[in-house]
Amino acid sequence: MELWYTENQNDDLRFSCRVTRTLHVEKTPFQHLAVLETPCFGRVLVLDGIVQTTVWDEFMYHEMIAHVPLNTHPRPEKVLIIGGGDGGTAREVVRHPKVKNAVMVEIDERVIAVSRQYLPELSRGLDDPKLELRIEDGIEYVTKHPGEYDVILIDSPDPIGPAKGLFGRQFYEGVAAALKEDGLFVAQTESPLFNPDLIAEIYRNLREIFPIVRLYLTCVPTYPGGMWSFTLASKKYDPLEVKPEDIPALPYRYYNAEIHRAAFALPQFLQEILRRA
Repeated sequence: MELWYTENQNDDLRFSCRVTRTLHVEKTPFQHLAVLETPCFGRVLVLDGIVQTTVWDEFMYHEMIAHVPLNTHPRPEKVLIIGGGDGGTAREVVRHPKVKNAVMVEIDERVIAVSRQYLPELSRGLDDPKLELRIEDGIEYVTKHPGEYDVILIDSPDPIGPAKGLFGRQFYEGVAAALKEDGLFVAQTESPLFNPDLIAEIYRNLREIFPIVRLYLTCVPTYPGGMWSFTLASKKYDPLEVKPEDIPALPYRYYNAEIHRAAFALPQFLQEILRRA
């Protein structure tokens, strides 16, 4: 008998993969958490029935949420990560040579603990001396640290449950206040194919707060539709003005100088969504 995991990506679409072992299952104070072993994707982290990351394709997401903003800011010395309990974003942040210290704020400490146990490829950066871990609400945290950060990364799950507030205008205003006068931030902003209204709303809100707002794309095969978006909002620096020679020569697997610029080249349907925002 075969065991299969199925994610209901929306009312009309399901994603399934065969499972060889269920490594961990629990109900935390905030969400249902599971780690599965699969032949296609290796170990898979699932929160509330939704795939968060896999060891097979995580680099396509984590390199892009981290290195695009870190290389846009000329001095990304102090970085805040909201969410990202699996550790993948923190891993990328701490290996950037210009980052001096980073704070990661995760509301659910069980995600961190389980990721340490089952996802060492992602979580190894959590023990880096550059990184400070804080177990608290990221929405509340930003309100207590005005003008403190060069770069803020919002590595949130889908906008349900405890993560819903991380997609609202009030939170983005708090993020802007927590940034230094030349700071910038990036948030993962879901699927252009299945969440166009959400992307338009976020883009519209951020344009009213920041002078520079740009959407960029990556490919994450285990996310709905495969195409995934991030939105960068900046007080001063434009990601399209980054010089290739200024990008550190790290052992990337997805990101590089060409991808940095190409990621902002949007298909026509997405340009139209933003134009109507």
